[in-house]
This record gives sequence, structure tokens and C-alpha cells, in this order.
Amino acid sequence: MTASPLLTAVLPLALGIIMLGLGLSLTLADFARVVKYPRPVVIGLACQILLLPLVCFLIANGFGLESALAVGLMLLAASPGGTTANLFSHLAHGDVALNITLTAVNSLIAILTMPLLVNLSLSWFMASDQAIPLQFAKVMQVFAIVLLPVALGMLVRRWAPGFAARMEKPMKLVAALFLAFTIVLALAKDWQTVVEYAPVVGGAALLFNLLSLGVGYWVPRLLSIPRRQAIAIGMEVGIHNGTLAIALALSPSLLNNATMAVPAAIYSLIMFFTAAGFGWWVSRGHRPAQASASQQSVN
Repeated sequence: MTASPLLTAVLPLALGIIMLGLGLSLTLADFARVVKYPRPVVIGLACQILLLPLVCFLIANGFGLESALAVGLMLLAASPGGTTANLFSHLAHGDVALNITLTAVNSLIAILTMPLLVNLSLSWFMASDQAIPLQFAKVMQVFAIVLLPVALGMLVRRWAPGFAARMEKPMKLVAALFLAFTIVLALAKDWQTVVEYAPVVGGAALLFNLLSLGVGYWVPRLLSIPRRQAIAIGMEVGIHNGTLAIALALSPSLLNNATMAVPAAIYSLIMFFTAAGFGWWVSRGHRPAQASASQQSVN
């Protein structure tokens, strides 16, 4: 799979718009909420930052993935959630405020954890002459790719809240379209390569996605976190920013390895179906309970 000039040009724009849209939905209160409700945030971040890389590492080894594909899957595990997780959490009756807080905090932490995890993955899975370490200058590029558009969006919301409120839904739509366009470009460029890798990488990506959703939901539930918050954590941990992973893999100034983008591209297609199924499953008892409560109040 090779990065086309069109894809290389579109990726920064797509990612910038997606992260800008995320910033329009954030305020400083979303970060302050960590102090007010630290337990679910800490549990969610622990699942995302500690458990998922371990799960992903075991899957990459278990499936015997080619070195570049294994690093690409680990890159995906290191990517934070995003607006898609917030949307699915809302549809599944999760705590969207917790989603927004987790996305905000994890996007900051990812500036450090993504380069660290990618460096470790490169050292483990690839021969020393193949490794492309992310040095400090490249960490700063990740910082610019992820955080600056988010900060700009937050500033717009702070100084022009009315405009930000009007733009939030259109930006989500544009972000979704750019995400779809990016995935289609990434897949269509070398379709035969994708077909060749799909059976193995698709199975690994599907298993990783299902385990991510499961870990994100059941670990909080076992630790007595309320169901709505567990749903939010499940969506946040189970739905990753595939566009960010694709952008870092294809960027000529970063990893510059298109094969590493294959797991994220395939995963980004799978996650919509698995997240929808997971959301239906965890919200099955919501409406009957709600209806029962309404009936009791009428009686």
C-alpha cells in the first residue's frame, strides 16, 4: 500500500478538521471535571493507556502479523477516541459528558504516549535497520497535528460560543465525510494489497475492537462504576481515532510507511458495525426501564 500525493495532501486537512470539530465541543470545564469525578476518568484512562496496548500486543503476536502491520495495529491502540465515540455513547444512553472529558484528557496524554508506544513497537517488531524512531522533533509534529486544532476550536468556543454552537453539528458532518473519504482513498489506492492483508489484519482488527469494547465496559462495571458511565468508557476505549493513526503512518515526515496504515483503515470500517451492535446490546434494558418508570409516575 503506497501513499498517493492526493492522500498525503488530504490527510492533514481531514485530521485538522476532525480535531477542530472536537475542539468546538470542549471547554475548560471538561478538563476540570477530572477533579470532580476522578474515579471513572482514571479507570477509563487506565483501560485506554495500560490495558489496551497489552491486549493489542498479544493479538499482534498471536496472529503473527507482519512487522509493519503489527506496528500499525499498536499505533491504532495508542490513538485516543474522538467525536465518533461521543456520538455512539449518546445513542447508547451513555454519559456523554464523561466521554468528552476522557477524549479531552486522552488527547493531551496521547502526545506523549503515542510516540512512546510506537517507538517500543518499532523496536520490538521491526529489525533495527527498519525502525523509524519518533524523535523529539517528530513528537512536536504529533503535538501540532493533534493539539493545535483542538486548542483553536476551544478558543473559538470561548470567544464566539454562538458561532461554535451553530458550527458543531456541521463540523461533525464534515468530519464524518472527511473520515469516510480518507478511508476510501487509503483502501482504494492499493486495493489488491488490502485484499491480500484483509483476512489476517481484518481478523486481528475485529478481535481488537471487540476486546476494546469489552474491556472498556466490563472493567468499570467490575469496579462498581455506574452503567451509564461504563457505557461511555466502553465507547471511548473501543472506538479509536483511525484517521490519526492513518495520518501518522502515511506522513512523509513521520513514519512514512503505508503498510502501517492498513490496520487502521480496515478497523475504521469495522468499528461502525461493532459499535452499533455493542450500543444496542448495552442499551437493551434502558427503554423498558424508562417506560416502566414513566408508567409508575402516571399511576
